[in-house]
Amino acid sequence: MKMHLTTAAAGLLLLAGVGAAAAQDVIIQPEQETVIREYVHKQPLASIKVPGVELSVGSTLPDTVELHEVPSVKYRYVVVDNQTVIVDPGTRRIVEVLQ
Repeated sequence: MKMHLTTAAAGLLLLAGVGAAAAQDVIIQPEQETVIREYVHKQPLASIKVPGVELSVGSTLPDTVELHEVPSVKYRYVVVDNQTVIVDPGTRRIVEVLQ
């Protein structure tokens, strides 16, 4: 029984690691990043608070957070704690925090 639990725990850790690595593998093309940065600069949003969410690549924003469209780009953005966050709308995962 211990062997099955150990194997299951190892499998879960492996899957968690793969998921985190996959979230960090999203690379925004330079052209897209330029479009996003220019659009965000022209269309500033009020900053919101999202308690309990770490603003880092791979973190997931809750469904209650409204994501805003950037024309001609698949990603969305929102300003959290005065930081512009680029989000994959399909997974709601943060793909980049703009500095």
